[in-house]
Amino acid sequence: MDNRHVRNVRRAWAAALLVSTLAFSVAACGGDDGGEAKAPAASSGTAKDEGVEAPEGETLPDRSETLATLKNDKGIEMVVYSAKRDSGGFLTVSGDFKNASGEGFTTPLEWSGPEQAVSSTGPSLAGMTLVDSAGKKRYYVLRDTDNRPLTTSKYTSSIEAGKSMNFFAQFPSPPNSTSQVDLQFPGFPNATIEIS
Repeated sequence: MDNRHVRNVRRAWAAALLVSTLAFSVAACGGDDGGEAKAPAASSGTAKDEGVEAPEGETLPDRSETLATLKNDKGIEMVVYSAKRDSGGFLTVSGDFKNASGEGFTTPLEWSGPEQAVSSTGPSLAGMTLVDSAGKKRYYVLRDTDNRPLTTSKYTSSIEAGKSMNFFAQFPSPPNSTSQVDLQFPGFPNATIEIS
């Protein structure tokens, strides 16, 4: 087997594990409102309209509102659409990375964060953090029992020119009294985002 095939198999396995872990977490930590867990709302825009490839069975972020648009010096935009609490005590940040440059973009290693235990699990968005300035706390991306960051399962190590990659990252939820946090991600300016 060549290295590319091995990487693809590992990514598929990791994605399947992440989906099953999240499904188990939702079932185990679901709210006590007696209702069934609801899937995230699908975007009113189509994947084709936005240049985003939506794998079968996955939903895209709700693009009806934009919390922040950040740009790096390579022509990549990070558009944050939502930062939502759920009943399990998590905060999920979702959005898109858009390559507005005229050439392909290879995602830097810094996006996976500095931790060695996490870097061995492959590319991720574990470098993303949230800072609650009022509460003087920093929140890191959650990990599963195998130290895999709970970030998008559609992560790729490059974004073609003119294309987008949707993302999510899950964090511990700040206290209910915290209504906004500062999002920090390597290579992009900091941004204050509202929590819903």
